[in-house]
Amino acid sequence: MGTLSVNQNKLQKRLRRQAGEAIADFNMIEDGDKVMVCLSGGKDSYTMLDVLLYLQKVAPIKFEIVAVNMDQKQPGFPEHVLPAYLESIGVPYHIIEKDTYSVVKEKIPEGKTTCSLCSRLRRGTLYTYADEIGATKMALGHHRDDILETFFLNMFYGGTLKAMPPKLLSDDGRNVVIRPLAYCSEKDIEAYSQLKEFPIIPCNLCGSQENLQRQVVKEMLLDWERKSPGRTEIMFRALQNVVPSQLADRDLFDFTSLRIDDNATPRFLDVMSL
Repeated sequence: MGTLSVNQNKLQKRLRRQAGEAIADFNMIEDGDKVMVCLSGGKDSYTMLDVLLYLQKVAPIKFEIVAVNMDQKQPGFPEHVLPAYLESIGVPYHIIEKDTYSVVKEKIPEGKTTCSLCSRLRRGTLYTYADEIGATKMALGHHRDDILETFFLNMFYGGTLKAMPPKLLSDDGRNVVIRPLAYCSEKDIEAYSQLKEFPIIPCNLCGSQENLQRQVVKEMLLDWERKSPGRTEIMFRALQNVVPSQLADRDLFDFTSLRIDDNATPRFLDVMSL
């Protein structure tokens, strides 16, 4: 790649620092962990692997990295790209071959969004495989923008206030999912991916679909950021500063027990006694 420019060096350091902070803040990786890095062939997962390999060298703890890719048997998928890349950088890897493409095409009518079913099938397969190889952590490449987009999607279309947590225990308790890029912006990841010239593999199943709800939300957030630079970072900080008493979830805060405190200090002076 050659010598980095000042800005390129800053970009690399920023991504490494932000990932390191997220890992530390949420205790994502512990000594002796076997981290299964889920590699899709997209910019996010390539960047995540690159950053984790660096952190593995400098971290005060020891942890193992193994890359895993799921070949979903999409027509035209270049099966040689990921193995060639991983072998060139000396990273141990596994390729899971499972024809979820046919399942998705069979179940989802033409023109409808395939992402939801595709994601569920992929996630279930990866969870099972992580268990099989003894991975203690499963790393996904979701970044700050993904997390915010998911928050607004759930609020606008699902009626819930939830996003993608940086660290998650699966429903059956057998997998811990981590998102080391939780503090990183998609803009930085895109720039870093171009800088490193990762061999990107496009998703021909769902990546070309237009007018997806997520794309609408993405454009909304990009427009907000253009009009008010820094707003994305502020919104992400809001996810880390939740005040349950100022919302309306009765399971999260005991509103029914709220009563006047007779022992509270009076708010106003007794002017008649002055």
